[in-house]
Amino acid sequence: MAILVFFVAHYYLSLFTQTFYLHRYAAHKMFTMNKFWEKFFFLFTYICQGSSFLSPRAYALLHRMHHAYSDTELDPHSPLFSSNAFSMMWKTKNIYNDVLNHRYELAERFEGDYPEWTAIENFGDKWYSRLGWGTFYVLFYVQFATAWWQFLLLPIHFLMGPIHGAIVNWGGHKYGYQNFDNHDHSKNTLALDFLAFGELFQNNHHKLPMRVNFGVKWWEFDPTYMFIWGMDKVGVVKIKRKVQAPAKPKPAKKMAA
Repeated sequence: MAILVFFVAHYYLSLFTQTFYLHRYAAHKMFTMNKFWEKFFFLFTYICQGSSFLSPRAYALLHRMHHAYSDTELDPHSPLFSSNAFSMMWKTKNIYNDVLNHRYELAERFEGDYPEWTAIENFGDKWYSRLGWGTFYVLFYVQFATAWWQFLLLPIHFLMGPIHGAIVNWGGHKYGYQNFDNHDHSKNTLALDFLAFGELFQNNHHKLPMRVNFGVKWWEFDPTYMFIWGMDKVGVVKIKRKVQAPAKPKPAKKMAA
């Protein structure tokens, strides 16, 4: 029971920090927060992602490139140019490392307007930080695992952040339906969104990249938006733009004969 609770908690807390802080705040700045809360959620992201911590700056730049070059050869993680999800993850990792270390010229035009905390960012990327978190996961399993097969979950803990990204970018650009023609392959993978907290409404998001609620239809539920809406109400964040879905064009009136 302890292993299941730990796994689910790590999965969804890591997922939440990725969609709330890295994606909607760092990459898009859909809402604002004061410096205290920015630092709090920066540190919270490091703790929740642990061994797979992703730099808010590097994540923001990769994601901005993804929108600008969606499903083209310049897209850092389009499934159209990878034979499987693992090769896409490897390609993304290499580009991420180049962006993180200021070696990727294509990312330079997207610089700026993202949260920065050099000490945490540098520490989170060190091998001893990643190894330390990995060791903690292993020791927790050694202490509480009740069956050998539970240890097979450990690789997911080690790579939690990239796995979330792979689910969204592979599934959200290959499977599902489209509400909008975005001139790319973005889709809404509603059936799998319980694994993504709203992130698999990719077609909606690519049409309305500044809309904080990724759901557009009444039955498209975005749980992360509900959390942001609640934090907006109590003053922790302030939603920056309230973007509405575009109205459907009205049919043209017939001219009288």
